[in-house]
Amino acid sequence: MELGLKGKVALVAAASKGLGRAAAMELAREGARVVVLARSDRLRTTADEIHSQTGADVLPIQADLTQGDQIEAAVRQALDRFGQIDILIVNAGGPPPGAFLSLKAADWEAAFQLTVMSAVRLCYAVVPHMVERGSGSIVATQSYTIKQPMANLILSNALRLAVVGLMKSLADELGPKGIRVNTINPAWTYTDRVEQLMADRAKRAGTTPEQEAAKAAAEIPLGRMGTVEEYGRAIAWLASPASNFIHGHALLFDGGAVRTPL
Repeated sequence: MELGLKGKVALVAAASKGLGRAAAMELAREGARVVVLARSDRLRTTADEIHSQTGADVLPIQADLTQGDQIEAAVRQALDRFGQIDILIVNAGGPPPGAFLSLKAADWEAAFQLTVMSAVRLCYAVVPHMVERGSGSIVATQSYTIKQPMANLILSNALRLAVVGLMKSLADELGPKGIRVNTINPAWTYTDRVEQLMADRAKRAGTTPEQEAAKAAAEIPLGRMGTVEEYGRAIAWLASPASNFIHGHALLFDGGAVRTPL
């Protein structure tokens, strides 16, 4: 399928590894020019990998997503280079695991800055440009836990719902201005973040990360975790003109893990 991404410019947050890297890679493979943001020193290596595998024009910008001034500077740099931003992929590393009584107020505040305010700041930096152009596509990566909370992930369970609420509200506000807004909500997709969660589960259960990964996969009707390549293809489609009538939607990328009918 032709996604209509050739010549588009996509800004992908938290793109040095994991789901962000997968999104940037597939958007580039489909012909988009890609701006990759992350605070990690690995960012330039990731940008070089994306360019070498796809031939796409890739601009790496080191930025901390919890710092509004760094996000604003990154967006200015992207616009100076490419003159436009057609796609915004809102993404950030997940907050740490923990049960309510194992966490402190400071943990909530840090997680709020990372999960919610990074999305708010990215949108404040990019949306005025999209409004001026009368077009754009925003996709926020969150989690299937918006449908069914997961044990020992109370920060993620609570705060990812806030981002989905933000995106649903923006869909109402921005749709008439030509800007589509959606979220994609993956279940287990094997990344460094999943390795961290499997290690946490194994420590609490007295098992191994491999055993916990097998248990998690067994909970999915397809019998396995998703791959980052599959995720990349899904988010590239959702962000692209090929899905132009998909708006205000919370897409589950979960292999059937969520059993609720709605």
